[in-house]
Order: sequence, then C-alpha cells, then structure tokens
Amino acid sequence: MTARQDLADFLRRRRALLRPVDAGLPEGTRRRTPGLRREEVAMLAGVSVDYYARLEQGRGSTPSVSVVTGIAQALQCDRDQRDHLFRLAGHPAPPRRSGRHVRPGLIALGHRLTDLPVVITTDLGEVLWCNPLGQALLGGLLGETPRERNVMRRWFTDPSARAMPREEWERISAAHVGDLRAAFTRRGGDEEVTALVEELQTASSEFARLWTLHDVGVRRSDRKTIVHPEVGMIRMRCEVLLTPEEDVSMLAFFPLEDTDAQEKLDLLRVIGTQVMRSS
Repeated sequence: MTARQDLADFLRRRRALLRPVDAGLPEGTRRRTPGLRREEVAMLAGVSVDYYARLEQGRGSTPSVSVVTGIAQALQCDRDQRDHLFRLAGHPAPPRRSGRHVRPGLIALGHRLTDLPVVITTDLGEVLWCNPLGQALLGGLLGETPRERNVMRRWFTDPSARAMPREEWERISAAHVGDLRAAFTRRGGDEEVTALVEELQTASSEFARLWTLHDVGVRRSDRKTIVHPEVGMIRMRCEVLLTPEEDVSMLAFFPLEDTDAQEKLDLLRVIGTQVMRSS
C-alpha cells in the first residue's frame, strides 16, 4: 500500500536538497526556493509535470516500478534512500547486487586477520579474494578463471576438488545446494543463477537429486575438514559474514578447539610464505 503523505514528504525533501548543478542543469533565473523545480525532476524522471506534482501533493495513482526507478535516479537517491522510496510507493525494494565488487574495507579486514585463513566469495560460490593464509589453504583448489574459481561448480563437476574426507561429502553437497537455492530465491531466479543451476543439473546427478528436495538455507557457520597436501587434515570452524547486499560473503576459518589445527595453520603460514617468496 502506498504511504501517500510520507511519499509526498520524502519527494519534497529530496528535491529541496538538490541543486541544478547536481543534476547537470543550468542555474537559470533566480530561484525563490532552494532545490530543483518540480518540472525539472519530472523531466529527469521521464514523467509528466502534472503527474509528479500530484505525487508531491499526496494525490494520484500508485506509481509503477519504472516510474519510481526514474524518480529515484532523478533525485539521486543512494541505495538506502531508493529502497525507502520503493517501500513508500508500495513496492518491494529492488534486489541489491555488488556485481562482484569487493569493498576495500573487507580486503583491509582480511589482511589484518593474519592468523586466520580468510576467503571472500559471491553468493554463487565464486572466490573473489583470499588473504595469504587463505590462499595457502585453498590455493590448490582454485583456478585462474571465474569458472574455475567457483567452488560449487568445482565441487559437483570435479572430484579432485573435494579435498575433504569422504564421510563429509554428503553434508557439504547438501549445504552447497541449500546455499544456492537461497541465492536463487533471493535473486528471483535471474539469468546468472539460473544458468548455473541448469549447468549443474546437467553435469551432476547428485546436484539434480538434491535440487529437487527444495532445501534452502544460507550457512552462517559450519565445520569443515580440509585435507591439505602439505600439512594433512585440518579441522576448522568456518564463520560466514554477509555483506548488506548478501551477494558477497567473507569466510573466516578458525582452528577447531581440541585439535592440532592451530599448529598446522602455523606451519601452513610458514610454508605459504616460502612458496610466495620463491614464486
């Protein structure tokens, strides 16, 4: 339901905050009030002046998604303001996408966690970045191209990528599918996630069977056992930190208590450093 008066008030306040130069418009004649004129916002949004005026007056029909999108762009709303505008207009907020962009702050945080393996991935399983210890832990499982760096694709199409004890395979497979099902739902079945699902259904009978179960759930924490070629089996607890858009995640691997994981990570840190220096 449209919150007409709140919508009208939001539009008026946003318009008053913008200067013509902010919108690439000439200053023109002296203005009686600050901000853009209604006709300027209407022109930038691609709607009639009369229709936009009625929205600011709390009258008229509910604006369509395309109209709200145009007005949000005309008023130079950031993503939070855009989402608020959509809700005031009676529409769900559009899905957010980072487009594989990793914020510098996430990378800075990953670099500071020097004693933990840290990996940043998309919601479709593509590894975007690793800190040095994360690269030392998982580097052997990662390829050069985005396709090769997709852990879900590798898990279901390349048996050599399953660097975990066989008794954990069924649980990890189900967890991967649950994650992907959650991404499919959140993205509204967009082209990118649909293509990956169709590819895996064709390539893997295991994936196809699990997909039909409709289990869904994003992992926030999990236990993982990595079988590393240099230091052997490392038992860890993986904490998943989601970004606000939820399409990029930071995975931090903690050594599991009462195991030798910490000693093996310490050794792996030295081995990884030596490999990086010699390369």
